[in-house]
This record gives sequence, structure tokens and C-alpha cells, in this order.
Amino acid sequence: MQNGSAKTTSPDGSEGHNPDLDSPDTYSPDAYSPDAYNADGFGHAWADISDIRHAKTFGYQGGMILSPESMLDEMPFQSQTKLDRPKLTPLVLIAIALTLAGMLLRLPWLGWTGAGMTLLLSVRLVWPELREIIQELLLDTWAAPWVASLGVGVAIAALVQFSGFGQGTLQFFRVVNWDAVGALAETLGAVGQISIAVLAVYIAWRQYVISKALTEQQNRLTIQQNMITQQQTIDAYFQGVSDLVLDDEGLLEDWPQERAIAEGRTAAILSSVNADGKAKVIRFLARSKLLTPLKRDGHLGRAILDGRGGYEEDRLHGVRVIDLGVMLAKANLCNTDLRWTDLSESNLIYADLRNADLVKSNLSRSILFGANLRGADVMGVRFHYGPTDTASPRSRTEPPNYITGEYTGAVVEEIDFTGVQRMSEEQRQYCCAWCGEKSRGTISGGCGEIKNQLGR
Repeated sequence: MQNGSAKTTSPDGSEGHNPDLDSPDTYSPDAYSPDAYNADGFGHAWADISDIRHAKTFGYQGGMILSPESMLDEMPFQSQTKLDRPKLTPLVLIAIALTLAGMLLRLPWLGWTGAGMTLLLSVRLVWPELREIIQELLLDTWAAPWVASLGVGVAIAALVQFSGFGQGTLQFFRVVNWDAVGALAETLGAVGQISIAVLAVYIAWRQYVISKALTEQQNRLTIQQNMITQQQTIDAYFQGVSDLVLDDEGLLEDWPQERAIAEGRTAAILSSVNADGKAKVIRFLARSKLLTPLKRDGHLGRAILDGRGGYEEDRLHGVRVIDLGVMLAKANLCNTDLRWTDLSESNLIYADLRNADLVKSNLSRSILFGANLRGADVMGVRFHYGPTDTASPRSRTEPPNYITGEYTGAVVEEIDFTGVQRMSEEQRQYCCAWCGEKSRGTISGGCGEIKNQLGR
């Protein structure tokens, strides 16, 4: 707005003044005239009363703009659509009073007179609405169907009469055995009832099928939502652990409080996710070297580099950032991917490892007592260190010897080895020697020539 004048933009893009917003200094008496608007850039003529009625009949035309005069002229035209109702309400009330008086006083002549007057005056009073209803429903909507139905009926009656078909039809009805027809009708009625019952059963069955399908869809949707939520939880865990072990001073700093928090988070998430979620967490920790015992500086506690771009391992005295301990006891890990994971010294008692992919995983000094390895892939799995002849399972009292293999092996007693895939000869000899009589019979190839070192 400039100089107290308001500008408007017309449909064709030109600018003009809006007299409603102009200041008193710029107001002129001719501002509301059609010529002033046309000259100001609108490019449209005012519509008169004929244009309005034309729009009512044939629809609005895009170039019409209603002038104030046309709108004033239209107002009487709109008021003519009101119903022409006679002022008979007082007379109707008087007639009702006479009727009620005749009924109470038991005067028939007064009752008949009041009732007649009430009926006539009430019908006359409500006649405008009745006329519109009759016009809209009975004449405009149903007049044609009624006339058509009447015409069809008259035409059929004429054809029956003049074709002679009617006489034969009447003769047929005279000789019909109506008792048999009644029996047939009862039979058809029974069949109809049975059909209705069958139809009801079918409808109920279809509703059950649809409800079941809907329930399955809802269950699938719930499973997908749970998977999304679980993945978000796992991602948050990854980020949290990364923030704990990564700092400005280097990787895997040996702060006991940070390691305790990392272990607590790991224990919490492993107990709240499914088998695939557990496998993702284990793979993340294993590939991040957070499960591997690392050699550390004796004074600072920091992990020592191996000179090859990694950290040096120390199986005998190394410290793990996260010690799984008993977090995986009785865990469900079936059909999971655990390749190249370090599960050494972890407690996997009664763990479900059916059909798990354990290729190149490290299970030395782990407790696999009662675990189910049915159908698992154990190619390259490390069950012990050192030679097979001198290797033995872990001991609670004796330290491990990673050169001879003594007390470095996994506890494999009472494991179900049925269908284990790609078991090497070295693995078979160790498992046969230390799995016990119950498990020896489940190992493929048998253990007849291998001595039972467990003794039970």
C-alpha cells in the first residue's frame, strides 16, 4: 500500500484500486460505477437481472460479475419462492376447540361440525407443503413409472383378451388340482427354509474366513512393526556402545565404569530381542573386537597395537571390553548367522543352535553343555587350541595351556550333533572324546574307534 491507496490484482494480472480500501482523500462518487470498474482493468461487465436468471437456468458463465443494482433487483425475485400460506391458524384452533367440546358434552351435531371444519381448515393450511411433496415425489419422480406400469398392465390385458389366450388360461386353472399345488408349495417352502439356513451358514463361514484373513494381516503388520521397533532399539544400542568405547584418547580405553555400562546394556538388549536380533548384536561386538581378550598396558590399561593395524590378543591374561558371561545361557539362536564370531569362554548351556551358521566361529572354553547343534554348519569352528590328542575341556581350577591345548576346549557334553554339517575329522575326534556316551551316537560317522575320555 502506497499513498493511502490499496491496489488489487485482476485475473488477467493487471493492477487496480480497490475503492473499499481507498482512503477518504482518494474516494470519488463514481468509484462504484460499472464504467469505473471496467476502466480500472477488470475487463468484465456487470451482470444484470437477466444474467442472474440465465445462470440459475443454464449455469454460471465465467464472465459474469453481479452488480449492486442487479443484486437488489434479484431480492424480490428470490422472495417470490416463499410458500403462499393462508392465515388460518386461529380458525383451526377454534375448530379443534369445538370438536373437543362436542366430544366432551356428547353433542354429535357439534362434534360433526367441529370435525368437518377442523379437517377442511387443516388441509387448507398444510396444502402448500402437500402440493410440493406431491409435485416432487408423485408427479416429477414417479409419474412416468406409474403411467408406464398402467400402460403395461392394460396392454397385457388386451393381448390376453384378443389373442384367446385368456380362455385357455382360465380353463387350465379350473382343472388344476389345488391340493397337489398346496403340497408342492409346502415342499418348496421347506426347501426355501433349508436354502435360507444353508445360505446363513455360508455367510457365517465367509465372515469367519474374512475375519481370519484380517486377523492374519493384522498379525503380520504387528510383526513388521515389532521388527522395525527392534531394529531401532538395536541401532540405538550400537550407537550407545560406540559412544562409550570411542573417545578422543583412542579406541577401547580401559575405564571399568564404561565397560560395566556396556555389559549392562548388552545384557538388557540380548534379553529383549529375538534370535536374529541376538545374532546382530553378537556379530557387531565380535567384529568390533569388543568380545576378544586384548593385551593391555600393565600400567595404563590401554589396549596394545599389534603393529599390523589392529590390537594384539592375549588369550591368557587379556581383558575383554564386554564379557558375555551367562548372557547367552539357554538362548534361542537357531537359524542365525554367527560366522566369524568370538564366543570363547561364553556360557551357552542348553542354547538352541539348530541350523545356525557357525563357520569360523571361536567356541574355545565355551560351555555348550546340553546345547542343540542339530543341522548347524561347523566348518572351521574352533573347539580348542593345540593338538587334538592333548586338548581337553576347560577346568574351573586349572589354567588353560594354549600351546598343548589342555583346558582350552569347549564343554561339549550332552550336545545333539544330529545332522551337523561339514564337521572335520579333527572336530569329530575331539567331540567324540569329550561329549559323553549320550552324544557320541548323534555324531555323523560314529565314534567307535575313539576312546571316551569323559568316562560317562
